Amino acid sequence: MIETVEVFEMPITVQPGDIDELGHVNNVTYLRWVQEIAVAHWRAAAPAADQAALAWVVVRHEIDYKRQAFLHDQVLARTWVGTAARHRFERHTELLRATDRKLLARARTIWCPIDRHTGKPTDVSAEVRARFATFNPSSSG
Repeated sequence: MIETVEVFEMPITVQPGDIDELGHVNNVTYLRWVQEIAVAHWRAAAPAADQAALAWVVVRHEIDYKRQAFLHDQVLARTWVGTAARHRFERHTELLRATDRKLLARARTIWCPIDRHTGKPTDVSAEVRARFATFNPSSSG
């Protein structure tokens, strides 16, 4: 992780519906948490006008599962932004067990901004680009 990048954090408590037939958090739940913290970060940091005009869709998820989590565990979700091209914004997420800070899962997700009215990929404001990307090449994405 780049230490100069702002990290957004969100606590999560494992609920009964998060548990699979093997008695631990289902892999799909980790992925849901990756999406939920990205949305929470967007809502906490993006200007209201951009939130009204833009939505985000996932283009790609890469996730590595490291450890199991269990019912009632406290999880700390952490996310930060990465590089961006015109329509491809990278985001990193870590899910840690809160008690011992052991890594449960790590994800890299590519998001595409879309216009809420047309449903098509769109450019973002300079403010959004500055807040949600660490590097902004001029290449199209």
